This record gives sequence, C-alpha cells and structure tokens, in this order.
Amino acid sequence: MESFVKSLDGDVKELDSDENQFVFALAGIVTNVAAIASGREFLVNSSRVLLDTILQLLGDLKPGQCTKLKVLMLMSLYNVSINLKGLKYISESPGFIPLLWWLLSDPDTEVCLHVLRLVQSVVLEPEVFSRLASEVRSSLPLQRMLAMAKSRNPHLRAVAQALLEDLRTLARDA
Repeated sequence: MESFVKSLDGDVKELDSDENQFVFALAGIVTNVAAIASGREFLVNSSRVLLDTILQLLGDLKPGQCTKLKVLMLMSLYNVSINLKGLKYISESPGFIPLLWWLLSDPDTEVCLHVLRLVQSVVLEPEVFSRLASEVRSSLPLQRMLAMAKSRNPHLRAVAQALLEDLRTLARDA
C-alpha cells in the first residue's frame, strides 16, 4: 500500500487497474481483520507497523485523492479504535489530532463521515479524551463541523450533530 501511494505523485491511476484492485483488496482485508475482536487484538499487539503505515498514508494522500482507499483505511482505524488498547495506540501517534482535522478538509463526504466516527471514538472514551481534550478543543475545525451538521448527506449530518452535542456536553461537564 505504501509504495502504491508513493507512486501516485499527483496522478490518479485507473480505478479498475489490477494494481488498484490489489491495493483495495489488501486494505479491505485489513478492515475485515479489524472488524472482529481477535483481529483488533492481533493488529494492536503484532501489527503496529501496519497501523503506523496507515496513519502515515492517510497524511500522504491529498484531499480528494484515492478516496476509496482512504475510506478503507479509516474504517480499519475505526475498527481498531473499538479496542481500548487500539484506540490508545493510534491516538498516541504523533500528529493524530491534526491528521484528523486535516482529513476533514477532504471534499468526499464518505471520508469525512469515517473521520468523524474516529473522532467520536476518541471523544467517547474518557481515558483517551482526558489526555487529548485540550488539543481537540483548541484546534477543532468548528466551522467545518457545523457545515457537516447541515450536510445533505443524512449519515454525515447525523454523526456531525451527535459529535458536536457530545463535545458540548463534555465542555459543560469539564
């Protein structure tokens, strides 16, 4: 996956090329492995390099570029975040919160939806959020999130509204 992303260099390859299909299949396998408890545990305990690579690749892809791959990688990270140890690991990655906010600038609603779901994992886990609360609050792209809360896409709108409400509740309780 890493060499595929590095080879893009601004070019968008044919979506139905064998290389694309292979990379998407690999990303899909990782997503499926992370979808089950034992798979999440395996990824967190034995495949941290893969998780680090996914985080790095998400930062390497430009907004609007390879959205299908981004969605698969974000789904993998979300699945890993269901495991507390997994959420702690990925949230401790340097630049994690800025990466999430940068990914919210993607024009693809599906990418933004999965970023918001990952942010929800952080916000709803007290042990993780307490460590990241000041960074989240100080750098939150509020206008972008408010715009998503008014999106025509009902799924994006619902998740953005729920996340904003969660953040308001946590701010009141702080």
